Amino acid sequence: TGIAEGCSQAGCALIGGETAEMPGLYASGDYDLAGFAVGAVERGQQLTGAAVSHGDILLGLSSNGLHSNGFSLVRAVLNKADVGFNAPSPFSGHASIGAALLEPTRIYVRSCLAAIRAGQVHALAHITGGGLIENIPRVLPKTLAAQIDSASWLRPALFDWLQDAGGITDAEMMRTFNCGIDMVTIVSPEEADAAIRLFEEHGETVYRLGEIIDRPDGTPSLVLT
Repeated sequence: TGIAEGCSQAGCALIGGETAEMPGLYASGDYDLAGFAVGAVERGQQLTGAAVSHGDILLGLSSNGLHSNGFSLVRAVLNKADVGFNAPSPFSGHASIGAALLEPTRIYVRSCLAAIRAGQVHALAHITGGGLIENIPRVLPKTLAAQIDSASWLRPALFDWLQDAGGITDAEMMRTFNCGIDMVTIVSPEEADAAIRLFEEHGETVYRLGEIIDRPDGTPSLVLT
């Protein structure tokens, strides 16, 4: 049901499904569910990052939770804190920690497609494993870097709780979790305000994270200030 709802939100067709049961590998009651998506883009309309230039603005779309990354570390934190999944949630309106951790991933397809069709997007970075630190540089030309103000967005209380309960460093938090930003779009300064309005019209919470700067040889491709 959850997968079907996700496909509906993204405008995708669910054309098949399969689960795997492997006795001897999985315990009784366990199963494996795997999926993939196939997309198409018109030739010449790919987002390659080549349009990104000095002075472009990075806009962050807020996440609504962990999404799909960092659960191994989350389980370690819960074990360290001796907290069960059914314990009352100390950081959200959910009844339990388990329910808060399993908040369905926000899907950004419709809002991002609208911005692309409006000609506002130079690049997109989906903040999955590796966090902001590893995912944004993948869409940048080698001569440019992203400069981000770490105080420019509101980090959900979930991440504050995890960091405190697990004694996790700032660097590890940024490398493992989305920390409240799950999609980053890069736009020209002239298009930034219009892009923000469009995303907000589609129900997104948008933050100005920073800008694109020149990257001298040997310097990092992402700078947090």
